[in-house]
Amino acid sequence: MTPRLTLRAITKRYPAVIANDQVDLTVLPGEIHAVLGENGAGKSTLMKIIYGAVKPDAGQMCWNGTPTTIENPSAARQLGVAMVFQHFSLFDTLTVAENIALGLPAGTRLDELAQRITSTAAEYGLELEPQRHVHTLSVGECQRVEIVRALLAKPQLLILDEPTSVLTPQAVEKLFGTLRKLAAEGCSILYISHKLDEIRALCHTCTVMRSGKVTGVCDPRRETAASLSRMMIGAEPPAMQHVDRQPGETVLSVTNLSLAKSHPFATQLTGVSFEVRAGEILGVAGVSGNGQQELLAALSGEDPRAESATVTLHGEPVGRMNAAGRRARGLGFVPEERLGRGAVPELSLAHNILLSHQTSATVRFGMVRFKAIAEIAAAVIRRFNVKAAGPHASANSLSGGNLQKYIVGREILRAPTVLLVAQPTWGVDVGAAAQIRAELLALRDAGCALLIISEELDELFEISDRLIVIAKGRVSPSIQRADATIDQIGQWMSGLWSDVDSEASHAQA
Repeated sequence: MTPRLTLRAITKRYPAVIANDQVDLTVLPGEIHAVLGENGAGKSTLMKIIYGAVKPDAGQMCWNGTPTTIENPSAARQLGVAMVFQHFSLFDTLTVAENIALGLPAGTRLDELAQRITSTAAEYGLELEPQRHVHTLSVGECQRVEIVRALLAKPQLLILDEPTSVLTPQAVEKLFGTLRKLAAEGCSILYISHKLDEIRALCHTCTVMRSGKVTGVCDPRRETAASLSRMMIGAEPPAMQHVDRQPGETVLSVTNLSLAKSHPFATQLTGVSFEVRAGEILGVAGVSGNGQQELLAALSGEDPRAESATVTLHGEPVGRMNAAGRRARGLGFVPEERLGRGAVPELSLAHNILLSHQTSATVRFGMVRFKAIAEIAAAVIRRFNVKAAGPHASANSLSGGNLQKYIVGREILRAPTVLLVAQPTWGVDVGAAAQIRAELLALRDAGCALLIISEELDELFEISDRLIVIAKGRVSPSIQRADATIDQIGQWMSGLWSDVDSEASHAQA
């Protein structure tokens, strides 16, 4: 069988690193081929080379047996290559339909395209509103746009980078069924994921990369999660030590919080009530776009429209207090958007420290203490093993996973009494994910109250003490992690919790 794609000795050098070092890769027609590696291993660079977004310094590419040079993404799309990037390539001021139209032939009618988007999204279980502006979407909803845009192109090769992080377990199964159907029809799929169980369940072949080089090729169906981890990072991730503890007093309380939509496509919050106590982790499950963004904005102070008494911090009403006031009272916050909100892309890692560390140690008499912020940045890099050229490296020079480690580490070093975290390990390799989760548990054990929003149910079950679900702007009763099941939480993510569940869960809480 003639391979769909063949790479030979692909090399890409940057000033501080060799991103791809003599990489070989072969993908057959109808094959679902995983590319596995820790953050910074060179996976994303390799995918961008295939898609024409990055030019290699050396090596050869063959497409359907013919030597090929892909000059740009437009040429890649003409060949039949579609890609869903980890960092999205969407214009905030355009609608979903307008963004998708940019990759289609000139003259495409937007009304017909909107119908195709709606039908394709429904077919794959990815809810989308074609007329909605991208700046009103959550990160998860942006990922849905990228996936639907790729599927509309009916590609010969589909590149997917972390495609399931926004889906319920049921939707993941539906997407897997779709991908298997595409593969059976001859479409080749390059699948990047840090979820080893997904790779073992879905993929036919797995190429493992480490430090820019290929370290092995295997059939993941014949491997265990532990053996794949050893191939990827040279060791198994440390076992998680989650010891149940008796929580302390209530630190963050939300009582009957209702907020009207801040824009036409926002989610209205209705009657949201819960509490987070010192020394516990409250996990919030839910499909992206069900009010997570709006809830975090109300809790962090980005949206100070709530009635003052509906949100209390250490017993003090803060519903109308701004973000700076809440930070001064011990609140920390890790947003889901890394670039643009969690970090300023063009600024150095040291300068990005100022986004959350504005104290007398970093700013005195209105003057920034540059040595101090560089030392804090260096401490985050060391403690969290961030792969970066140093404190003066720009935030956008880091891979997605390394930037996530940096942002989480920056907040943890503040020693907050309350920490809000959205998607703590999205796009982070298994070793780094284990480290972040261990640090969050250590913060809990030190008495911090943590609220963690994640679409990763396995993650929530691993680190949470209690769980709630958010669906359509409403919040379920809380349930002890030990009493919950993934199937039950998956059903609740569709808004299906009953009065019986409510009474039982309140009693357990």
